[in-house]
Amino acid sequence: MKLKNAFLTSVMALLFAGPILAQSFPAKPVRVVVPYPPGGPTDIVARVLFQQVAEATGQQFLIDNRAGAGGNIGAELVAKSPPDGYTVLIGTTAHAINMSLFKNLGYDVQKDLMPVSLLTQGPLVLIAHPQFPASTVKEVIELAKTKPGGLNFASSGNGQSTHLSAELFNTMAGIKMAHVPYKGSAPALTDVMSGQVDVMFDTTLSAMPFVKAGKLKALGLTSAVRSPAAPDVPTIAESGLPGYEVFAWNGVLVPTGTPKAIIQQLNDHIRKAMLLPQVKDKFSAQGFAASWNSPESFGVFLKTEVDKWSRTVKASGATLD
Repeated sequence: MKLKNAFLTSVMALLFAGPILAQSFPAKPVRVVVPYPPGGPTDIVARVLFQQVAEATGQQFLIDNRAGAGGNIGAELVAKSPPDGYTVLIGTTAHAINMSLFKNLGYDVQKDLMPVSLLTQGPLVLIAHPQFPASTVKEVIELAKTKPGGLNFASSGNGQSTHLSAELFNTMAGIKMAHVPYKGSAPALTDVMSGQVDVMFDTTLSAMPFVKAGKLKALGLTSAVRSPAAPDVPTIAESGLPGYEVFAWNGVLVPTGTPKAIIQQLNDHIRKAMLLPQVKDKFSAQGFAASWNSPESFGVFLKTEVDKWSRTVKASGATLD
């Protein structure tokens, strides 16, 4: 009789483990790995979103900035973490790019990480110090042609969307601005604002507050159409480079093997937070759309991005060790 009761108890435990696990998540603090320094666009997205998730769940979501290697240090850390939902990655466009850009990655974004949800997507903006001699895209191109190699551009790191968007600009405009990579968007912006670097392509989310404050000037958007958040800023496509278009995104990923029940619960917490006006308004005011979707839809999106940037990187001939 005791053996029978023990067997029934075990069966019941297995049957209800999934639902109980889902209902109880999170039961302890969650580490949110941001693979860039504090103050950049990815960091802003993580802090705005997970502050609301923390308040709703009653658990801490601790931001852990792990910058370096174009976002790969943080991504590899998460990929090799226990698959229990308590270590998550804020992935970016760079993690789709890096799959084909780097020869030796310590992880595979599609094999070692699982999609939870897209968070934001939006254009980048070409910015410069207010005293920079060019004030339009055409003037930047003309200035660069008169000083081959004399102009430079900052980026948040090798292989980032802030890097490849400028390389695409170079190619389409027939110019050669020199690349100055940084470990994240925040330090790069600081040097552009001080005039130490000529221009930069950065997300509207992190750059536009400085434009509005008069510390930077916006020369052109990388979207196909103008942004409601900056209607006076022309697109690069309409300013002399037809067909030019680049956008950046952020999303949440977890280690492969994380239970589907936990992924779905985390996705649901994110969805609820993304619907809050204070979150949507924060992103849209800077030209970024809150873009929650299902784990399955984000997985399809990620594959499309990896394939797209693979073709771009191959065409550019860029590669990093």
